[in-house]
Amino acid sequence: MSRGRRRSERADRAPRSRRRLPGVSGPQHPSPVPCGEDVVVAPGPLLLAGVQEGPGLAVHRRRHGLLVPHEEGFPDAEALAVLAEQVRLRGRGGAGFPFATKLRRVAERGGRRRPPVVVVNAAEGEPASHKDAALLRTVPHLVLDGAAAAAHAVGAHEVHVVVPAERHRVVTALAAALAERRETGDPADVTADASPLRWQVHVAAPRFVAGQESAVLELIAGREGLPVHRREPAAVRGVRGRPTLLSNAETFAHVGLLALHGAEPALAHGTAEEPGTTLVTTVLVTQDGCADPVVREVPFGTSVASLLPVPGATPEVASAPVPVLVGGFHGAWLTAAEAAEATVSSTDLARFGAHLGAGVLLVPGTGVCPLGLTDRILGHLAEQSAGRCGPCVHGLGSLATAFGEVTSGREVPSGPVAELAAVVVGRGACAHPDGTSRLVVSALQALADEIDAHSTGSCPPAESRPFSSPRPGSPGNPGAGEEHRWAS
Repeated sequence: MSRGRRRSERADRAPRSRRRLPGVSGPQHPSPVPCGEDVVVAPGPLLLAGVQEGPGLAVHRRRHGLLVPHEEGFPDAEALAVLAEQVRLRGRGGAGFPFATKLRRVAERGGRRRPPVVVVNAAEGEPASHKDAALLRTVPHLVLDGAAAAAHAVGAHEVHVVVPAERHRVVTALAAALAERRETGDPADVTADASPLRWQVHVAAPRFVAGQESAVLELIAGREGLPVHRREPAAVRGVRGRPTLLSNAETFAHVGLLALHGAEPALAHGTAEEPGTTLVTTVLVTQDGCADPVVREVPFGTSVASLLPVPGATPEVASAPVPVLVGGFHGAWLTAAEAAEATVSSTDLARFGAHLGAGVLLVPGTGVCPLGLTDRILGHLAEQSAGRCGPCVHGLGSLATAFGEVTSGREVPSGPVAELAAVVVGRGACAHPDGTSRLVVSALQALADEIDAHSTGSCPPAESRPFSSPRPGSPGNPGAGEEHRWAS
């Protein structure tokens, strides 16, 4: 890429001086991955089995059977925790905390005087992630059954579901699913005292940090949904000071499967160390935005390469193997060689300093420079800060500006940028500074060749090859069956 072309691309972005200053509300920069709500969902082995049949309650009950909480054999808190331990279920929202530990903590601290609360966090503030949205649009009752089973297990009478304001179809799908359950008097929603389980829906503002645990609790409390410093986790002191079982929609979908079918289906997939499946959103970033995201359910141990675009005839993709951003905006870059070797596994990705995070694979397409993409993501993350702690207020904007200097084409050393990234780690009210730092450090390492090329006035993405997405059911792609596009 010529220096003139790079200057033209930089001119299209807002100058650093116009990035949001501390105390100035309202984001100025849109998401660097503006995908919209259209998404391709591939049928999967467990959570996404039979998505082509539709999202209705009758279809769901034919597929999975009734969930009757008070019949013999229904798992109590300890039995459900044991099932979660058998399949090594961890939260799928990014933190990866063991679900059984959280469940036991809530059950131990709950009681008649302080009944626990269950919260399904489907805010999905990560713009590139569409897995929770896909679940609520295609198999909403599996998520709701999981939340209901957890509520009955810990003795909760209310379940809160948090959804993103910008994804209108998700809000509509959830409302329709809850209406079906009310109208049919579904037994899953009847408590031990024969009263109905209370469902409450909350709509989160379109902010990256809206899905953070404390931000969700603030929203439910009627305050602005932004992170705050909390001395105790939600499992100890959450909604109205009560023990609160808070996890994301995918986690509760897995809980639903455990309550309905036991551990055997999950144990039939994945690896011995990481049994079961997980949802992954693959996003091809184009010069105009992004192609429709593809959500797949894959067994742990699946090759990352099998989920990436493969050689084909579409012009929107690069002509050579490209680095891949794993885990979303708070994720880490893998080199093309690392992406070819890595698998969907927390232990395997850790070899490369990465983790699955929000379950996102971001792939730069034709003419999309991974450095430029990182630069835009950092500007977005700096703006999306709650502005309530020093590392965000003073650190992220400076970090974004410093990284921009490295990518500018001038020979700027990257060492000071890495030092600045290290300064913000572990000092925020939430993990937003830590995730942003992770992105920067990984870019400096995995994109070193791109940085060197920029310093000499060239840009590797100018040379490209065509890709096409692997069809579900093709060799190397575990999503058997036909793709289903969920769009109006």
